[in-house]
Amino acid sequence: MLAPSELRYLVLAVQREGNRQLNQLLAPLGLTASQAEIILVLHEFGPITLKELGDLIICEVGGPSRIVETLVKRELVTRIPDERDRRAVSLSLTSSGKALVPSLLDLDRGINAGALERLTDDQLAGLVSSMRAVLSTTNSHDILERRFASRRTLASDLRQ
Repeated sequence: MLAPSELRYLVLAVQREGNRQLNQLLAPLGLTASQAEIILVLHEFGPITLKELGDLIICEVGGPSRIVETLVKRELVTRIPDERDRRAVSLSLTSSGKALVPSLLDLDRGINAGALERLTDDQLAGLVSSMRAVLSTTNSHDILERRFASRRTLASDLRQ
């Protein structure tokens, strides 16, 4: 039987360990986890508006404008006139931002592989299903659906 609050602390501990590992791996690139997520979202979905970006990110609780401004100053992201609305701007990766993508994808795969090697396919499928159920009525669920529904895979596919 689970002790009171144990589930919450288990989730927080997994998150903390994942963030610690990710931050260590991102340090040589000079990026935070939130910056890396924004670069990867822009790689996959860009060019997009700031609002569209905010609808696709998980790491940043508030709006992404402060992080985007830092990435613009570092010349990793650029603002371009939005073709759909002349009053708006779209965000896109610069060539320097695009150059970081392969490293970020490799880091992502490496972190996942480390966690996945400890779980059987059945354990992984159960964990993913349980986490989706817990989040099913939350804003985070909606964001995850927008980001990953088209790429949903079997647990065994996650290992590749």
